[in-house]
Amino acid sequence: MADLSPRDVFGMLEDPFVQMRRMMRRAFGDEAWRPSALWSDEGALALDVRRDAATNEIVVEASLPGFKQDEITASVENGVLSIKAEHREEKEEKEANYYRRERRYGAVSRRISLPGAVDDAKARASLKDGVLSVRIAETEPAKGKQIPIGTG
Repeated sequence: MADLSPRDVFGMLEDPFVQMRRMMRRAFGDEAWRPSALWSDEGALALDVRRDAATNEIVVEASLPGFKQDEITASVENGVLSIKAEHREEKEEKEANYYRRERRYGAVSRRISLPGAVDDAKARASLKDGVLSVRIAETEPAKGKQIPIGTG
């Protein structure tokens, strides 16, 4: 058997990322794997989560520049906070000659498990200067209960 150098071995192999992109294009088409298609529908929403000791609340802050209050929904259920923001521009401009147009649609969302026990009913949110602030009151964690074992 001839001695093969690493260059010979790797020269014969195709880049695995090129192979993966080709398989994804075959499975889902070219449009599905462009970065703009991936990130415009359900992108990652950056959050800060902290505890406000003065008010005994969990505070979640999310940057949502350019979104209006009616374009944002926030809900909390069983200690999981869900935030979704969606912006659509519906007007059509017939006279403008765009070279590139990326600002007409955008959506971001995020679900996060909140630390500790929270009171879902006491959650409130506000939007100021493009920052969504969600405040959720903390509660005492449920205490376990000793179960007596009877006979019979």
